[in-house]
Amino acid sequence: MVTMTASNYPRKVLFLVFGLSLFNYIDRQVLYAVFPLLKADLRLSDAQLGFLASSFMIVYMCVAPFVGYFGDRVRRPVIIGASAIFWSISTLFSGLVKNYGQLIMTRSAVGVGEAGYGTVCPSFLAEWFPVERRARIMALYALAIPAGSAVGYLLGGFLGQHFGWRNAFFIVAVPGMLLGIIALFLKETPEKTQRSEHIAFSGYKALLKNRTFLLICLAQSIGTFSVGGMAAWMPSYFVRTFGVSVAKAGFLFGAVTVAAGLAGNFAGGWAADWLHKRTKRSYFIVGYMSFFLSIPFGVAALMTSDLNLALAMLFFAEFFVFAYSGPYHAAIVEVVPVTMRSMAFALDIFIIHALGDAISPFLLGVVSDSIGLTAAIFIAMIYLLLGGVTSIVAGETYKKDFHAA
Repeated sequence: MVTMTASNYPRKVLFLVFGLSLFNYIDRQVLYAVFPLLKADLRLSDAQLGFLASSFMIVYMCVAPFVGYFGDRVRRPVIIGASAIFWSISTLFSGLVKNYGQLIMTRSAVGVGEAGYGTVCPSFLAEWFPVERRARIMALYALAIPAGSAVGYLLGGFLGQHFGWRNAFFIVAVPGMLLGIIALFLKETPEKTQRSEHIAFSGYKALLKNRTFLLICLAQSIGTFSVGGMAAWMPSYFVRTFGVSVAKAGFLFGAVTVAAGLAGNFAGGWAADWLHKRTKRSYFIVGYMSFFLSIPFGVAALMTSDLNLALAMLFFAEFFVFAYSGPYHAAIVEVVPVTMRSMAFALDIFIIHALGDAISPFLLGVVSDSIGLTAAIFIAMIYLLLGGVTSIVAGETYKKDFHAA
């Protein structure tokens, strides 16, 4: 294990996994950038647009537990590669649809592919690196969320406005297919190879008894609800509130998201690893600070009528809310045995999306239709308070159940 982590192979794995994660989120978020074009072309309401995102998440979270079961029993690189190829092909078919029903089907199919990848990849990557570096490594992994989202908004807005929303789906689908083929040939981790026992599907019951794990999932679901709602609706918010074009809205939100995400993930991962030398609850301390500090900036972004000030406040809101990603991925790896980690991330995916962004785009769309988009996003920001409280409780439970100092 020491020899393997000292070699260049883990870095190669990190590079490829980051590339896959990047296009995972590009393929996912390009949809939101072309919301205004879809609304006009297919004559959709905000609730219908929101349900496009929700349908993806519903399928994503329901498929994940089944993939997690097999992910702890077979070579994970096979699942990772095949999943990337599948979601990329589904993205391509999103550009061929003729009506709303077909678009729901293709976006749901994207959810099937991404469930396979998201379930097994975090533990696969983390196991290539020693414990003292995992928060930073998982923060790098989580950087693909803002980076991929930003590129998705940028490409989606630009390609959609200049070449049509169908071509936007066609173009972003190709790289994921190529990276998926390469991923099929990755090695399995030494830690996993040395453990031959398999956990039955009923092993999910054991995870449901792990209080710290469940609280981590609950805290993440709160963050996912708010971030998912913002991801779906902030480009439309800029179009409606400030009168900018679709392309400019995608560019502005994408640029802010990638800058805040890069900085926030690095800061969160570094802070958690630094604190870990002093207290084992470092992951949870970074977690609750992340939630609490993001709220005032998010609210301020909605209160101002100045576009530049709104962008500045949004940057700080996203900077803080992204900071918990790496630490909480590392925390799951720490509190769950190696033989159950794919199942753990599968259940994590189910919980955070079932209570998070599987419902938030649709619910915010419904609220937007009733009382306005600004009010809908405001509710999503205030909800983050509960994430901070849950993170505090998770840290206390971790101390009791795992005897951390």
